[in-house]
Amino acid sequence: MPRVTGKICGLSTPETLDAAIAGGASHVGFVLYPPSPRAVSFDGVRGLTQRVPSHVARVGVFVDPCNALIDQAIGSGALDAIQLHSVTPARAAALKQHSKREVWVAVAVKTRADLDTAANYRSACDKILYDAKTPDGALPGGMGVRFDWTLLDGFPHPLPWALSGGLTADNVGEAARRTGASLVDTSSGVETAPGVKDVDKIATFLRAVAQI
Repeated sequence: MPRVTGKICGLSTPETLDAAIAGGASHVGFVLYPPSPRAVSFDGVRGLTQRVPSHVARVGVFVDPCNALIDQAIGSGALDAIQLHSVTPARAAALKQHSKREVWVAVAVKTRADLDTAANYRSACDKILYDAKTPDGALPGGMGVRFDWTLLDGFPHPLPWALSGGLTADNVGEAARRTGASLVDTSSGVETAPGVKDVDKIATFLRAVAQI
């Protein structure tokens, strides 16, 4: 099994960002979607991304963004990749061309049919993030919901991919071994309340990832 690395998403304070970096995160994520309790401002992104060393990738997280929002975000912070939720393949491809950044697309999963939609993004993005489908009216991610990992059994992945959705220090080892994921992503799994990251939970999660 390949080495597994971890992404801590929804970071919004210097202390929790530093904990993710110190713990060995390969990626750190910043939410640029105001309805989210994890959202950061453009000024916030600027300050946070300046703290990230070059060996850690900085990912901006967006929900169906307009070009102007992407431009502002890239202008405010040094983003290595953009992670898109609730976008069509055509929109993802357009944003990839516009942003000149690596593009991830989150595919919301509840059934095998949901997984099959990943193939539609084959030429539109660089990486698929399999995340759990959240209830209607809820935020598209960060809800602590997980999907049935057995759905990934034998699935022909169209692109490099990462696993998200309800991952915690207690289940991330099982999740990675069960699915073969080489990149695991958590947000609510290292929080004490929505949007409130905990430095000890971040450290514990990343230790669990390192032991896989």
